[in-house]
Amino acid sequence: MLIRRLIVLNAVPAVALCGLVAGCSNARSARHQSQSALPPAISLNDRAPEAAPANVVSESAESLAASPPARAGHDQSQARPMPARGPKACRPVVRAALAEVEPAANISSVSDEAPGEVIRPVAEADELPVLIAPDEARVPPAPAGAEDHSSVAPLTEGGESDETPAIFATDLSAALVLAGGQNPRVAFAQGRIQEAFARARAADVLWLPSLRAGANFNRHEGQIQDVAGRIIDVNRGAMYSGLGAQAVGAASPAVPGVSARFHLADAVFEPRIAGQAAAANVHAADATINEVLLATSLAYLDLLEALQLQRVAEDTRSEAGQLAELTRDFAEAGVAPQSDADRTATELASRRNLTSRADEAVAVASARLAQQLSIDPTVQIAPEEPAVAPIDLVPPGSDVRELVATGLANRPELAESWHLVTAAVERLRRERAAPLVPSVALGLSYGGFGGGLGDHIGNYADRLDFDAAAWWEVRNLGFGERAARDEARAGVDRAQAEQVRVMDQVAREVVEAHAQVEARRGQIETARSAIESAENAYRRDLVRIREGEGLPIEVLQALQARDQARREYVRAVIEYNEAQFRLHAALGWPHTP
Repeated sequence: MLIRRLIVLNAVPAVALCGLVAGCSNARSARHQSQSALPPAISLNDRAPEAAPANVVSESAESLAASPPARAGHDQSQARPMPARGPKACRPVVRAALAEVEPAANISSVSDEAPGEVIRPVAEADELPVLIAPDEARVPPAPAGAEDHSSVAPLTEGGESDETPAIFATDLSAALVLAGGQNPRVAFAQGRIQEAFARARAADVLWLPSLRAGANFNRHEGQIQDVAGRIIDVNRGAMYSGLGAQAVGAASPAVPGVSARFHLADAVFEPRIAGQAAAANVHAADATINEVLLATSLAYLDLLEALQLQRVAEDTRSEAGQLAELTRDFAEAGVAPQSDADRTATELASRRNLTSRADEAVAVASARLAQQLSIDPTVQIAPEEPAVAPIDLVPPGSDVRELVATGLANRPELAESWHLVTAAVERLRRERAAPLVPSVALGLSYGGFGGGLGDHIGNYADRLDFDAAAWWEVRNLGFGERAARDEARAGVDRAQAEQVRVMDQVAREVVEAHAQVEARRGQIETARSAIESAENAYRRDLVRIREGEGLPIEVLQALQARDQARREYVRAVIEYNEAQFRLHAALGWPHTP
């Protein structure tokens, strides 16, 4: 039977993030060696300063980006309490593992001497290549009255406020902890757990009686029928107070003071059904936490990608501006055609638009991450990681069949579906037992009762009433019983079908994420080699210009290829990390030793 085969799925799902760091490479030392291992960037500044025209820019390109902002102090004391199995306890482990990942995507240059450190942060890189003019012997002086272009005009920042947005510095581990404690989806799931356990407690005490206390007064005037059937004319009154109410005449109080009324089938099976439903809600909350952690991880990676691409765009725009100015000077001097200057001016305009789009992408990614963290979206989130780098949460070369088995054992969605199947089975058992066991009604009343003829109320004394009843019921001549059982059986079939669907989904997610991880790991290597080739081409073109063997326009294509290679590397690393997080989430965020 499917239920027996799947009983192993009732394992407690692991939602803590202790396993987040499995397989991360221990490359922290490479980060500190990058500056010494990389050769200096090729620059035309080595030539004699008097060989360049006076009106040509000789300043170095600005760096891609400033160093990461200092961590702003933020008080998390106001955060909502996290579930006991949340990621807070694993935060130091996650932080340490992420700190060991080799930074590699603040792209500046490629090293031929240190293959393990292909790309370095600009903050640690040598001075970027600088475009200057060739020898004076080949370049005539600028014509008289030529416009001086000794500096590139700054970009217009129209419409922006002078106010500096507030900065919220964080890292990935802190963001995951914050999301696990403050995301409203987590709070909503926890509320569902409290509701489910409240219903379970109510089902556990279904058989216990209720207590009622009250008083009543009854007055009758005129015709009434006595127990013998005679019609008599009576004026009378009565009063009752104590446990129960509505005591009139010789009958027991209509509202018993101690009352219990229930079906024995409900008293036996409802606690089981409610308990299974509560357990299912616990695992559903675990699944919600896992979804929030995955969404936060992806949003954080999106912000990292946007920031890295922004820095690449700013660097390329700066170099395109120098190239456009230099080509314009060559055209004005009659050495290069005006079409070259027009092409580089067009390239500069395009780079300015790309920089603006990169700024937009950073603002959008920050707002989306702020939603996951449930913080003010007007605050600019500043990741503390200096660069993006591949993260191995699942060891490379893991057997996909073993990963599928791990996912089926750990995913809280499967544990939830198991409890829902069990609840449906208990409901079917209840319907089968319903006509075989009785309903029970118990009533006990005790209080003071008195009365008399006319307006006189006397003879007030204690009164005790106790009633007990049990009855069996076959609903609707048996057709209602059959319909109830058919409905419960259909509920079991539906719950089992949902369980199989979840199993198929988990297996598909694991296999899909594993395939993405394996494919994207190779894409990173391809992107690295592309950066090396693009850097070499860019440097060689600069050397040719420095030696007077070419025109500045020849650098344009190499500049574009280097920009494209840098962007492709950032995307490859981010997509690989996203696949790793998706795979780890598909496995149920398992604990690792």
